[in-house]
Amino acid sequence: MEYWEREKGLDREILISAVEDAMVSAAKRAVGPARELRCEIDRKNGDIRAFATLIVVETVADKQNEISLDSAQRFKPDAQLEEELEVEVTPKNFGRIASQNAKQALMQAIRRAEKALIYTEFKDRVGDIVSGEVRGFDRSDVLVDLGKFEALLPNRERVPTEEYQRGERIRCLVKAVEGSDSSSEIILSRRDSDFVIKLFQLEVSEINDGTIEVKAIAREPGFRTKLAVHSLDDKVDPVGACVGLRGQRVKNIVRELNNEKIDIIRWDSDVETYVTNSLAPAQLKRLEIQQDRKRVHVLVNPDQLSLAIGRRGQNARLTSLLTGWQIDIDPEQEVRVGFEEQVADAVNALAAIPGIEKEQADALVHAGLLTLDALNGVEVSDLADIPGLTEHAESVLSAAHAEKLRRAGAGTNPLINDPAPAPESPEPESPEPESPEPESPEPESPEPEAPAPEAPAPEAPAPEAAEPEAAEKATTQPKEAE
Repeated sequence: MEYWEREKGLDREILISAVEDAMVSAAKRAVGPARELRCEIDRKNGDIRAFATLIVVETVADKQNEISLDSAQRFKPDAQLEEELEVEVTPKNFGRIASQNAKQALMQAIRRAEKALIYTEFKDRVGDIVSGEVRGFDRSDVLVDLGKFEALLPNRERVPTEEYQRGERIRCLVKAVEGSDSSSEIILSRRDSDFVIKLFQLEVSEINDGTIEVKAIAREPGFRTKLAVHSLDDKVDPVGACVGLRGQRVKNIVRELNNEKIDIIRWDSDVETYVTNSLAPAQLKRLEIQQDRKRVHVLVNPDQLSLAIGRRGQNARLTSLLTGWQIDIDPEQEVRVGFEEQVADAVNALAAIPGIEKEQADALVHAGLLTLDALNGVEVSDLADIPGLTEHAESVLSAAHAEKLRRAGAGTNPLINDPAPAPESPEPESPEPESPEPESPEPESPEPEAPAPEAPAPEAPAPEAAEPEAAEKATTQPKEAE
């Protein structure tokens, strides 16, 4: 009794009443169908006694319900006929017999008392997180020991990627208390979305005190969770508060969920902004919102399509659950030029060359000569074989060569690549008319001496005049040497 009272928290009187009921069932087998049979347990020494209410008669016809007057007067001296008398009918070795026969009934009674206590204690704790130890397995269900009580983690509430071992401690959400006062069972869950919200409430104080609200959540247990948060205080960043310093807060939750990915998203009343935040980090090109159908058509670049959809459509699916809108993601179609447009562009490009008419350009394109370079790579005889160009082959080819030279000249730098001396040719030839100047200083030598103080500039040519004289002296020296 003391063990059950201490370990299970059951009331002692409830246990004693349960044992007495179990003793009665055992006594009926041992004593027989006695009239108004009951059992009593001595609270002090634990002795068990059985009592039956018998009728006092002159001659006993039914031993189970009657007692003789002489026997009755042994228990009660003033006993009278037809009087009901409670007499002890405890059989020999009743304690051993009762313990064997009443064990199952006793366990059932204790189990009923436990379930009644479970309902009383846990009916107001639905939605709380509890910690327990894995005690065993019942097929795919997990039995969790919560201390005084035992709870059940059904297979439907398990995360598919998690495996549990005996003795392992796990945290679960109290999802429901099924049954009534006499038959109750605690149902736990680890895949419910409220389990993630409760973990954030325990880890993030701003969510617990109401500064940050969890607007919506979408979860695929064991794989990925999207959480939309909103701050009631403009000074508090909801995403940063949930992530924590260096991501410590969200890391603790991810560790509890066995490395399940968590996306924390800033909630927004604008659908376009909300969907854009939910599909991040994918870059969206354009959103088409249909309010009446509650549908969003998202267009992305082809290289962003797989990132926006996610693995097996997970990102798009969770975004749809989170926002409550149907999300359709398609790549933005590139405008492709058709074959006829390409032919027309090639004809126009050749017809823009001076000297080539559009009909001639059309004949060239249909002959396979689509560009200027291709046209310059053929001979006149090749063009003469093309229908419509027999008489104009030379003029077309000359126009093509001229256009190529024009484009090549426009693309060269005249300061570096142009060898033509047209603009610079007069400069190197200019010394020829100046050559007689060195000879003129002999007759004009007295004139420069007079204006010397007026204009010092003429003194500069003096060295030039000296150069021819030095050259003449240099030529006369070899003659003298001869």
